[in-house]
Amino acid sequence: MGILERRLRQKVEVKTSILQAAWQLVLEEGWQALSIRKIADAIEYSVPVIYSHFENKDAILTEFTKEGFRLLTEEVRRQRDTRQDASQQLEAIAQGYWDFAFANKEFYQLMFGLGIPRCEEVSQVSEMQQFSDVLISVIQEAIRTSRHPDVDSFLKFHTYWSILHGLVSIQMIDQKAGANPWSKLVLQDAISGFIKSING
Repeated sequence: MGILERRLRQKVEVKTSILQAAWQLVLEEGWQALSIRKIADAIEYSVPVIYSHFENKDAILTEFTKEGFRLLTEEVRRQRDTRQDASQQLEAIAQGYWDFAFANKEFYQLMFGLGIPRCEEVSQVSEMQQFSDVLISVIQEAIRTSRHPDVDSFLKFHTYWSILHGLVSIQMIDQKAGANPWSKLVLQDAISGFIKSING
């Protein structure tokens, strides 16, 4: 292995250790407590070393946001592929979204810290775009096979995502999130109503 290859590998290793340390701090203390100084102390590097890999803390948070959307996209695709009918896929995706949110609260809270991302934000982050593409494609198929094929799919996409995010957020406010048996019934009822609004 040449000098250049060794340096590149070392750079990747340091970057990985920074992200691992940051994630551990988040699990222990929460996102609000995360700082460049704490990360540097955790991996026993100087602060400038951290800045040589990440411009600032926001750059680290962006890495985790991308990873969160990548994982969420994997889950909704997996759920989608368990069903054939578009309406049933929307139900399965909703369940997968819900399960992801409560199994990955740290990711979810960062991904949606300020609510549902705006359209321009979605288009700027490829991982977020891939997630929204899955939802939009299923909604478009549900509309195409409905009695109202002229329904605005982008509007329905935002309605669907708002239902999911809103119900998850309400439950996350409660420290016993997910324990209330009514929560999933509300989700099922809301998604059932959404599907009916498409099918007419």
